[in-house]
Amino acid sequence: MRRPAPRLAAAAATGILLAPLGGLAAQADPVVPRHAVVVCQSASFYANYDSANGPHGLKRTLTNGNKVGHTPGAHPVYNGWAAAFDFGPNDWGYLRIECIGGYDSW
Repeated sequence: MRRPAPRLAAAAATGILLAPLGGLAAQADPVVPRHAVVVCQSASFYANYDSANGPHGLKRTLTNGNKVGHTPGAHPVYNGWAAAFDFGPNDWGYLRIECIGGYDSW
């Protein structure tokens, strides 16, 4: 009886599915942002964030009570800048994590 190759046997033992090169990559389901609000008096909302320069591409300033979305643990936070969804114009950007609060309040 022929034994499977060590790599294949290890993958089967751990439940890993090996796909041939050129196969379809797995895609995660998107996480819908939790409803929240801006809790700072004002918060700069940027288009992008990069680790070398921080936030860039100021989109607008959000004010206290603006409806935003962010899901802790699912949406990234880089050096205190959180990926968030602005429900006003329906777009993504970055604002300070401490300016997001009132989760599930609306």
